[in-house]
Amino acid sequence: MTASTGSARRRAAVVAVTALFALAAALIAVMQPRAASAAQLAQIDDFGANPGNLEMYLYVPDNVSPEPAIIVAPHWCTGSGPDVYNGTQYDELSEQYGYIVVYPSVTRSSKCFDVYTQASLSGTGSDSVSVKSMVDHVLSTYGADPDRVFATGHSSGAMMTNVLLGVYPEVFKAGSSYSGVPFTCFATMGGSEWNSECSGGNIDRTPQQWGDAVRGANPGYSGPWPRMQIWHGTEDDVLRYPNFNEQIEQWTDVNGLGQTPDHTDHPQANWTRTRYGGTGGQAPVEAISMQGTGHDVPDQAAETLRFFGLDEPDDGGSTTPPDDTTPPDETTPPADGDCTAAIDVVNDWGSGWQGDVSVTAGASDVSGWTLTWTWPSGQSISSSWNADVSSSGSSVTAGDAGWNGAVSAGQTRQAWGFIASGPAAAPEVTCAAA
Repeated sequence: MTASTGSARRRAAVVAVTALFALAAALIAVMQPRAASAAQLAQIDDFGANPGNLEMYLYVPDNVSPEPAIIVAPHWCTGSGPDVYNGTQYDELSEQYGYIVVYPSVTRSSKCFDVYTQASLSGTGSDSVSVKSMVDHVLSTYGADPDRVFATGHSSGAMMTNVLLGVYPEVFKAGSSYSGVPFTCFATMGGSEWNSECSGGNIDRTPQQWGDAVRGANPGYSGPWPRMQIWHGTEDDVLRYPNFNEQIEQWTDVNGLGQTPDHTDHPQANWTRTRYGGTGGQAPVEAISMQGTGHDVPDQAAETLRFFGLDEPDDGGSTTPPDDTTPPDETTPPADGDCTAAIDVVNDWGSGWQGDVSVTAGASDVSGWTLTWTWPSGQSISSSWNADVSSSGSSVTAGDAGWNGAVSAGQTRQAWGFIASGPAAAPEVTCAAA
């Protein structure tokens, strides 16, 4: 490589990292601020082997379960553990579901996780070993459930999620990667933190080659292998969109699956969701492509918890019930061709609450619905599933997701749900049938 070529590559890497830093600020801006809670984020100084010189931050909810699950939430470049704590809802939702959250925090100047050195990619040193020590600390200190350890992150945190599942498949049962790249894609030589070929989406391997990278890091291990949920925006200009499909190829191959999805739907207007190896909410691989979205994919905590099986404390059920209709109640049905809807507050943990929304058809079948209501006292929806939701001030409009628009005459459908802030409320809902 000539000096001029090396200089050009270094300049390209600087430009790429600078863009990543700018987008990190945008990522923080789109994430929801956390609500107040009695439990507090704590820094743990002595948690075991720490070759990556990481800091460990820990959130243990007030109502922690007797054998809690663990979620590891690595941050994006330029971020920190406290940034993820303040910018996502995993701590708030842990008050409802009882799991513990670990927030690893990088101390090197770039604040990017080591997803590039052989030490970290092999589990023999650096950041992967440090994060594993954090998990071991929580398992031993809090009696956590070793069969329910998960990881999720954005950008550098998503790449680290892929690394953790690739290096420690016997530890991590599932991951959720937002704008990431496959395990080993970012590997570099000479200590460089940036791999332009990978970030540009120019590394194209076969599913078996990607799968071999995971298997090769775990000689003698034959499974079970982690499940993976993958999120990516089609307009990502930092970690380009081809990395979305490369991750799908890697984790389907690791799990012994083909490349043809078993299920495809559109939970939101710009989402295309595919599932591999199953059709339910905890299929081995789930991938969500977000049309028109850039690198700063909004965090979907409720969807990630559903994929992890942590959204139902009793049985870890899916957000998509096997039977979407229930017998109508004994109230007067709506007029012919019309519909009614109601909000049911199903959980309230003080700093937030969950609402389920049902739609009831009148004397005629309904093929689609649009709901509107006005919040009474400052409530706002922070995340939702199975509906296209928009808000303007205190006014909310929600439309069906297509697949859940049909309601038979006289029947009630549990249609969709949401997480909201502010005092729990069930205002009157207006339903317009399509």
